[in-house]
Amino acid sequence: MGRRVRAFRKLKGYTQQELADSTGISLAVLGAVERGNRRLEDQILNKIADVLGVTVQELSDPT
Repeated sequence: MGRRVRAFRKLKGYTQQELADSTGISLAVLGAVERGNRRLEDQILNKIADVLGVTVQELSDPT
């Protein structure tokens, strides 16, 4: 999922800091998520999806 979060973030033109600020998570947590070292709580995953304008399934589903 981390690679998809990163891909959508870049596609939408957000920096890591901008996405972290918009979702209320720390830059360190977002970095760990994008590297695949940390899983997100559903509430935070929903916030990221909302900010990026995608569904949670789009972030989670590799197809």
